[in-house]
Amino acid sequence: MARLLNTTTFLPSTPSLRRHPLPRRRTLVIQAKIREIFMPALSSTMTEGKIVSWIKSEGDKLSKGESVVVVESDKADMDVETFYDGYLAAIMVEEGAVAPVGSAIALLAETEAEIDAARSKATSTNSPSPPPPAPAPATAPVSNSPPPQATFSTAPAVPVASAVHPASEGGRRVVASPYAKKLAKEMGVELSGVVGSGPMGRVVAKDVEAAAAAAVAIGGVSPGKKAAAVGTGIELGSVVPFTTMQSAVSRNMVESLSVPTFRVGYTISTDALDALYKKIKSKGVTMTALLAKATALALVKHPVVNSSCRDGKSFTYNSSINIAVAVAIDGGLITPVLQDADKVDIYSLSRKWKELVDKARAKQLQPNEYNSGTFTLSNLGMFGVDRFDAILPPGTGAIMAVGGSSPAVVATKDGRIGMKTQMQVNVTADHRVIYGADLAAFLQTLSKIIEDPKDLTL
Repeated sequence: MARLLNTTTFLPSTPSLRRHPLPRRRTLVIQAKIREIFMPALSSTMTEGKIVSWIKSEGDKLSKGESVVVVESDKADMDVETFYDGYLAAIMVEEGAVAPVGSAIALLAETEAEIDAARSKATSTNSPSPPPPAPAPATAPVSNSPPPQATFSTAPAVPVASAVHPASEGGRRVVASPYAKKLAKEMGVELSGVVGSGPMGRVVAKDVEAAAAAAVAIGGVSPGKKAAAVGTGIELGSVVPFTTMQSAVSRNMVESLSVPTFRVGYTISTDALDALYKKIKSKGVTMTALLAKATALALVKHPVVNSSCRDGKSFTYNSSINIAVAVAIDGGLITPVLQDADKVDIYSLSRKWKELVDKARAKQLQPNEYNSGTFTLSNLGMFGVDRFDAILPPGTGAIMAVGGSSPAVVATKDGRIGMKTQMQVNVTADHRVIYGADLAAFLQTLSKIIEDPKDLTL
């Protein structure tokens, strides 16, 4: 709340000193340091975010750079840090609620003395207008609400300064990691009864597992089995809203319809690649890393296939070859990116891929780890799929769908019949930038690299 500091003016009695005009009386306004914590844009496609959990509670002292809240974006769960020292005065968007990017989700007070003022501000902002005193139920239209309410229309209509948080016990907020919450839901463990061993008492996965084990020892029935018995079926006829990630995927797929694309298929023999994989698999090398490396080396020779068109008027030859690989995760799809795949050795690339997959499944990828791809791979070969077409992601020039390898009877160069292991790849490309001849040349180069993969281990 603003405070006024008035300054007085001294009038000298000596006439010579009164020749100069006197300064006007000034009123200095000192603003109370109450700052808003906004819903951040964690990716270029993010329009709203969901509060997964508040790491800090109302009244907690915060230091600059300290994590305050975990936000679910359209790609991952990320910790959001504060840019200032102070106190978390009021939480305006509770856990599980959704808020648009740029809207206030909490208030930060510089001193403890300003916490009450911040809470009053938050309550007046979030609380609906009081109903008319007269018994006129039809005369309380929503349109009469104050304009500031529109900013927080996605927040729950509950007072911010409530005495007990929904996910708390006796007024104590339960803070848990996203994976611990997911695990607790799967195992049927009530988080309010779990004692956290993580930083600041945060509940982590091992705490949930310990609580589940204790429940089995006491009751003889696994909470996981109970949860499975209740939640394994799908309620037919029910309408399920999109998650944040599913909404982002939906927007991207609709956007891709505006791009004129075409498809080219190619059959590649994989005997040499399979032999190499068997030889170096024990060193931690993955087939995904081998395919990404081979693709990157082919793109070096065909930079137009690694280009992108965003405005329909020009295109960019991307300076880096970053291979995005589609990964199915719980509730959606994400594309972790192997950056500079043409320059990184196959062993480092494989380690990086494993790290990215683990982070993707834990929803902990950083924005540059999923939005920097210049060429995309989608591989369904491990599911026995022999061929398929992929939809071009917005902002990229091409995506390659990789089918599984299988033995095939082929004619050899000397006219005999032989057996070869082959896989089918289909490339979908932006026809505004990439033409049929470009893709044909790229696929020929890729085929040569895979059929003679000695360069993949250099």
